[in-house]
Amino acid sequence: MRDFTLTPRLRLLADWVPPGARLADVGTDHAYLPVWLRLHGRAASAIACDLREGPLARARETGRAWGADGIDYRLGDGLAVVSPEEADTIVIAGMGGENIAAILARAPWAADGRHTLLLQPQSRAEVLRAFLAENGYAIRREALVKDRGTIYPVMEAGGGSMSLTLGQCYGGADLLQDPLGDRYIIEKIIRLQAAVAGINRSGGGQEKGDALREIITALLSMREEWRNANGSRD
Repeated sequence: MRDFTLTPRLRLLADWVPPGARLADVGTDHAYLPVWLRLHGRAASAIACDLREGPLARARETGRAWGADGIDYRLGDGLAVVSPEEADTIVIAGMGGENIAAILARAPWAADGRHTLLLQPQSRAEVLRAFLAENGYAIRREALVKDRGTIYPVMEAGGGSMSLTLGQCYGGADLLQDPLGDRYIIEKIIRLQAAVAGINRSGGGQEKGDALREIITALLSMREEWRNANGSRD
């Protein structure tokens, strides 16, 4: 069988898609994920959605080039073109955490407990985690994947309830056993420290600076938890 290789980020998402899923891939772009899943018999059906015609045309071309059937290509904003009964697994990947949260906010049915959400924010993951905690979702598992030198979080969520500490919101809901957890937390701390330094140089924003220092403290505590959980020592 002809095949193509998914990037590490997309391969992790593919591995988490339940066998026989009825998939909706939001922001599908080239539709590599639904095409791969259909070629490997992992998805019973797939809806590939994108907001713009250009990416959707690329998605159709990927499906044609690889001979993947059972994929419905739809132009539309987020989950507006998907009905709750058409999919049991929803993938929203490759965009900022605030954009993913906005898509879910416009489709509250996704929190009904009958849908599995596989989410991969490119940035602002803390915004997405906070949204999930505040809007009837629970993160069932979270993992990190390194792709082209960048570490990305991947989350599986569904309807439920959870509470997150400040450290978990920024450093991951469930990453204490993840081998990339330490680096992920350190990178967060470094970026926040740079932001605090910028505030100090500008001589303003004391309240914002204090809020960022509180997050740094929480992440330092989380890093110590990770090191203890993994038997790390200097």
